[in-house]
Amino acid sequence: SPKMESLPEAVLIRILASIPAVDLVLVCRLVCCQWKNLVDGAALWILKCQQEGLTGTESQENAENWQNFYFLSKKKRNLIKNPCGEEDLQYWAEVENGGDGWKIEELPGDFGKEFPSEEVHKYFVTSYEWCRKSQVIDLRAEGYWEELMDTTQPKVVVKDWYAGRSDAGCLYELCVKLLSENEDVLAEYKSETIAIPQDNDADWTEISHTFSNYGPGVRFVCFEHGGQDTLFWKGWYGVRVTNSSVTVEP
Repeated sequence: SPKMESLPEAVLIRILASIPAVDLVLVCRLVCCQWKNLVDGAALWILKCQQEGLTGTESQENAENWQNFYFLSKKKRNLIKNPCGEEDLQYWAEVENGGDGWKIEELPGDFGKEFPSEEVHKYFVTSYEWCRKSQVIDLRAEGYWEELMDTTQPKVVVKDWYAGRSDAGCLYELCVKLLSENEDVLAEYKSETIAIPQDNDADWTEISHTFSNYGPGVRFVCFEHGGQDTLFWKGWYGVRVTNSSVTVEP
């Protein structure tokens, strides 16, 4: 309408900023040239970021694309399901079930320590032969569209936590792969085999890796971890893991 056209652009941006982001991109962009330019420009998204407290990080000071920064910030969450064993082994594929296999225990567990975060109540524990479990994340199903992954190539941040029990030695390994549509490996991170000695302090340790500039074509993330004890004691004396996470970040 003519009235809308006479609005100062700064006022129009404020009005548009109150509209949900998905509607801005799918509906408002199509209204007219002026609206399309505003939705494709930085000012509107900078305002939305400010309104929702999504500013103040280093990365976004030079974010080339504020719209992507906004969407990535809003979507940021742990893409690993059941990271702390609250739902038994649901969502995890048991790749290897050596010894007595995987088990879930309550923190702190025998000869163990409480976890640094109060939100975590359980962990997965391995046995006297290798136990491994994995989870594959479908990025498109989680809302990360192809062009975003191919062009912006947002950071893929992987974290895991492991601990031994103080009366037993154990081994731990983490392997994460970025996969194409056909499940070709486009990037891979493999930790060394980490050995925790017997008579350790049972502290929880975080391990993390960030994938960036990994090239176009990434559609899946395969997260796999596991371990065993080094004493070959029957039962569950191997490495303990919990609070695994994979996040896609701006």
